[in-house]
Amino acid sequence: MQRVSIIGFGWLGLPLGKYLQSIGYSVKGSATSKEKVDKLRQEGLTTYLFNLNPHPTGEGFNELFQTDILFINIPPRTRQLPATFHPEQIKYLRALIDQYGIKQVVYVSATSVYPDTNQVWQESDPLNSTNTGNLSLYQAEQLLLDDKQCDLTIIRFGGLLGVNRIPGRYFSGKEQVQGDSPVNYIHREDAVGLAAFILEQSIWNELINGVCPIHPLRKEVYEKNAADLGFLPPASYAQVQEPWKEISAAKIVSLGYQFKIPNPLDFWYEG
Repeated sequence: MQRVSIIGFGWLGLPLGKYLQSIGYSVKGSATSKEKVDKLRQEGLTTYLFNLNPHPTGEGFNELFQTDILFINIPPRTRQLPATFHPEQIKYLRALIDQYGIKQVVYVSATSVYPDTNQVWQESDPLNSTNTGNLSLYQAEQLLLDDKQCDLTIIRFGGLLGVNRIPGRYFSGKEQVQGDSPVNYIHREDAVGLAAFILEQSIWNELINGVCPIHPLRKEVYEKNAADLGFLPPASYAQVQEPWKEISAAKIVSLGYQFKIPNPLDFWYEG
C-alpha cells in the first residue's frame, strides 16, 4: 500500500485525499487549525496540525514526511502576503523533502506562471524569471526543481472551479467586465481525477497543465452561470480587451487522461 501525504487538506486536497483512500492508498494530510484537525480525524482521516509561516510549525507533523509520495497543495496568498512568502514556504518544504529522503513529489502550481501574451501556452514553452506571469510560483517551482533528489511532477492547474465556486457569481452585476478572452478552467472533479491519474500512472518528472481542453469565452461562462443559477449577469463588458492566454491541455490528454467535464459550460455547481 503506497503512502501519500497531502500538505493542505483544503478545497482540493481533502476530496483528493478521500478519493485516494477509497482506492487503496494510505493517506495522511495536514490542516492549519486544531478545530479542522479534530474534525477530519473524526471523519477517519489521519490529519496533523501543520503551518508554514513560512517556517514549519504544528504538532506531530514530522509524520507527514514519512511517506512515499508528498502532494504539496498550499496556494500562495500573494494578495495578503509579500511575493517572497510562498517561495520561503517551499524552501522549508524542500529541506524536509531532502531530510526525509522522500522519493516522489507532486507540487500544485498554477497556469498564472504563464504570461498573458495573446497566445496558446504549452508545457514545453520556455519560461524564466523575466517573462513569467507569476514570479512567486515560478520561483517556488525552481526551488523544487533545482538539483532535485526525487521524482517531481508539477501540475499547473487552471482556475479551480465547480461545486461551490461559480465564476459568474464573482462578476454578477459588475460593470466593464472582461468577457472576450478564453477561460482556462478545470472542475474540481477533474482536478482530483487528474491528480490521481498522475499517481496511478506514475507520471513523474513532468510539467502538466491541468486545464479543460475546451476554452469558451468568459462572457459565455458568466451568462450561462447567471441563466442556470438565477443571478444577474455582468452589467456590462469592457470594450477594450486586455491581454489573454490559452493554456493547452494536449499533453495530459495525450498521456491518456479523459476529462469528465471537458467544457466549462457544462460544470456542475451546488447552488
